Amino acid sequence: MLANFEQTQSGYIARFERRFRHEAQDVWAMLTDNEKLTQWFGELRVEELREGGAMLFDMGDGAFERMTIMAMTPQAVLEYEWGEDRVRFELEPQDEGSSLILIETIGTVTAHTARDLAGWQVCLDVIAALLDGRPIPQRKEEWARQYAEYAKLTESYLA
Repeated sequence: MLANFEQTQSGYIARFERRFRHEAQDVWAMLTDNEKLTQWFGELRVEELREGGAMLFDMGDGAFERMTIMAMTPQAVLEYEWGEDRVRFELEPQDEGSSLILIETIGTVTAHTARDLAGWQVCLDVIAALLDGRPIPQRKEEWARQYAEYAKLTESYLA
């Protein structure tokens, strides 16, 4: 299921929603424990987990992009810069598990937007597989399939 994508007065919002049969603290650990984080997003690390702290994105050439954490409430909210945009994870305990909402706030839709959205879609699928102990989906193939869908979804909004 694709993210809900809508235009707002200040840009765009992509909203992904997932339910897990796992406790909120287990999902939170996937987002904030570097050992678990690297299993689903190898380039991303927590430098300092606090508001004003940072996430680090490994550019693959020895350089790291530092992304400021804008909001952090343990086991509930993690929001940080994502280039010119922002990503926000909202986690809530539910009966028999938890729900996770990922919101990417996008200022301008570019050719790269569909790539990011497809990437988040696959990352969420990988988190679910890891938590469930299932085989991890074929990321490249799944990303390519999702990218085609997100490219169609965002093409009319391209700057």
